[in-house]
Amino acid sequence: MLTRRFVALLAVALTVWAPPSPGLAQETVAIVGTTVIDGNGGDPLPETTVVVEGARIIAVGPSAAITVPDGARVIDGAGKYVTPGFVDTNVHTSLYGAGFGKHRKENAVFYWERGAEIALEAAQLHLKHGVTHMRDSYGQLPQLIEVRDAIAEGREIGPRMQVAGNIVGWGGAFSVTFSLIADSDLSLWEEQFSDHLAQGAGEDLMDMYPEELRVAINDYLDKGVDFVKYGGSSHWSYPTMIGFSPEAQRVIVEETHKRGLVAETHATNPESLRLAVEAGIDLIQHPELLAGRPYSEALLAQIRERSVICSMLVNTITGEAWEKHLADVAAAEARLADPGNSAEWGRLRRPVKREKTSFELRRERNALGHGNAMRRQNAKSLIDAGCIVTLGTDNFPAADVQFLREPKPIWQEPGIGTLMAIEGLVELGMTPSEAIVAGTRNGALAARGLDDFGTIEVGKFADLVLLDANPLEDIKNIRQQTMVMKEGKVIDVDALPARPVMFVP
Repeated sequence: MLTRRFVALLAVALTVWAPPSPGLAQETVAIVGTTVIDGNGGDPLPETTVVVEGARIIAVGPSAAITVPDGARVIDGAGKYVTPGFVDTNVHTSLYGAGFGKHRKENAVFYWERGAEIALEAAQLHLKHGVTHMRDSYGQLPQLIEVRDAIAEGREIGPRMQVAGNIVGWGGAFSVTFSLIADSDLSLWEEQFSDHLAQGAGEDLMDMYPEELRVAINDYLDKGVDFVKYGGSSHWSYPTMIGFSPEAQRVIVEETHKRGLVAETHATNPESLRLAVEAGIDLIQHPELLAGRPYSEALLAQIRERSVICSMLVNTITGEAWEKHLADVAAAEARLADPGNSAEWGRLRRPVKREKTSFELRRERNALGHGNAMRRQNAKSLIDAGCIVTLGTDNFPAADVQFLREPKPIWQEPGIGTLMAIEGLVELGMTPSEAIVAGTRNGALAARGLDDFGTIEVGKFADLVLLDANPLEDIKNIRQQTMVMKEGKVIDVDALPARPVMFVP
C-alpha cells in the first residue's frame, strides 16, 4: 500500500498547476504564395495558397485559383516552404527516475510534486520545434493523462498527446525488468515510485495464465491509455530475455485491438521480435536494436509484408551522436592497442598467454561501439527493405542541471532531437522528401490519425510548419522555422515553455 505521504504527494502533483492559460483565438488564415511540401512524398507545389478556417484546412491550390476569404489573416509565404507539423511516436515527457545514473532519481525526488508541470514543459518544447503530435510511450500515467487532457480541452498549449503509461510487463523505474536493480536494494520511495509507474501492469503479468492476462490487460486499458506498449523482451540488450509467451502476446494484442488501439512492443533480439510480429503488433519501437545482431531477410520480409511500422531511434546513431560514437571508438582503439605500462610489466613478469574470456571480449566489443554500428546497419536494412519507417526519438527532459555533472546530449532534448532524427534519416539513405514523409505522414499512420493530420490536405487539421529555406535542398532547413501552427492556431513559440521548470523560454 502507498504511504500517506506518497498519496499526499500524488494529490499535489495532480493539482499543482497554476490556473490554465487560455488558448489563442481561432481565426481564418491564408498562407499565400508559398511552396507546399504536403507530406505525401510527391513534387513540391510552388506558388500555392493554403487557407485555414478554425482548426482545419479548407483550401489548398495554386494561388491564382484560390480566393482568400474576406477578413482572413494573410501570411506572405513567398520564398518560404510549408510542411505538415512533425510527429514523434516515442517520447518520454514525465519523470521516470532510474536508468543511466543516480541523477534521474535525485531529479525525480526533488521534482515529484511538480510531475505534471515537468510533462507539460517537455510537451511544449516539442511544439516549440514544430512537433504538433506526439506519443508518450513510457511514463507516469496519471500526470500524462492530466497533461494530455488539459491540452485537448484547450486549457493548456501543447502538441496533441497520446499516452501509454507503463511498458506492460515491466515493473517500473527501479525494477529488475527496467533497470536491473534487485528488490533487496530498493528504498521505500523507489518501490512506491515504481508501483506508480507500473500502474498494476508490471512484472506480475508475465506470470499469469492467458485468461488472467486478458482481465489484467482490460483493467489497464480502462485507465485511459491511448495505446499499449509491452515488453516483448527485457529492457537491456544482454542477456535479452523474452518477456511473454506467444499465446500471452496474442492476448495482449487481441485485447488492445478490441478497443481499436495500437499494440506495440519493445523487443530487442531476433526471436522476441519475431514472436511479437507474429502476435500481430502494429508497431515496433527502436527496431534497429536487435541485441547486436543483423536482420535476417526472413525477419525483414515479415515486418514489411505485415506493414508493421518501424519507429526508429535515429537521433542516437546519426549526426552529432554518430560523430561522438566515432570519436569514442577511436579513443577505445588507442587504449586497446596500448593497455598501458606494458613495457614495464614485460621487464618484471614472465609472459603468459591465455584466451580472453567471453566477458572481456564483450567489454571490448562494447568499447569499440559494435552495438551502435550494428544499430546503424540495421536501420539502413529496414529502410532499404521498404519497411514503413517513422521517428521514435526517446527524447526526454532527464534531470535539471543542478543534478548533472555533464550536459545532456542535445540529440535527445525535447523537440530539437526530433528534428535531428529527421535529418538523420537522410544520413541513413533517405531523400529529404522521404524523411519528411517519415516524420509527418508515417507518424500520423502510427498514431492512427492519418484521416486528421500528417499531410497538408483539405479537411485535415491545420498542423503546419513554415520554413525560411528549402528542406528538399538541405534537410537541415527544417530548423529554419518562421511559424508553427497547430490546429489552426499560430503558436507563439518564443513564449514556450509557458511556465519554465528546468528549461528556459
